[in-house]
Amino acid sequence: MQQRTVESVEQSGVGATMASMAASDGSSGHRYLSSAEFNTDAFAARNLADAVHYLCLLHGRYPGVVDFAAERTANPGSHDWLTSAVDGFAHERIFLAQLISAAGPQPSTAGHTQAEQAVLAQRHAIETLAQSERTGCALGAAVALVLDWHEIRAVLNAAAAKLSVDIPELTLPDGDAALAVVDAIGETSAIRRAIVFGAEQVFTQQRGLWDLLEAREAAREDW
Repeated sequence: MQQRTVESVEQSGVGATMASMAASDGSSGHRYLSSAEFNTDAFAARNLADAVHYLCLLHGRYPGVVDFAAERTANPGSHDWLTSAVDGFAHERIFLAQLISAAGPQPSTAGHTQAEQAVLAQRHAIETLAQSERTGCALGAAVALVLDWHEIRAVLNAAAAKLSVDIPELTLPDGDAALAVVDAIGETSAIRRAIVFGAEQVFTQQRGLWDLLEAREAAREDW
């Protein structure tokens, strides 16, 4: 964890630190999500479909990050939030499956095998975090994913609109509820740092996915 992040946790609190991380290090700040290639040009539908396939590979399997975190986190202050998050992600997995079915095969892209292996490694990394025995780490990973998913959902909704798939209501807890949970259980410096560490690593993996998807889009242009 970077020293500035440690200082932010102790000075501003876990919730404020994670909100700042979500804005600067999460999916919302990645250039590709707001690019013409991803939103408006002739190949936007193809690029959205590619994103949906890899989001499903990373987060579509049960159990996932939130499910593992619910098993690992014993603090009663997080129980209701985690229960709600587990239920919400169950619905998101169904939505992902519907999108995959409608999207059909992934767009043909050079280096596909290497890309798939990279995303599988990312999945292993975040699932390992979500099963950590370090108090707070698993919860931090789950909260980061929920925060980031509110941004990712816009991508899924855009894909659904292009694929004529009904867009279900998002039932995940909102960001304020997520941040309130980490503030409530961050009782010691060690727990606060573990929460932020778990979150930091998830945000890193999420941005890594968008880096990969952007590189795949560029590879299709050159292929």
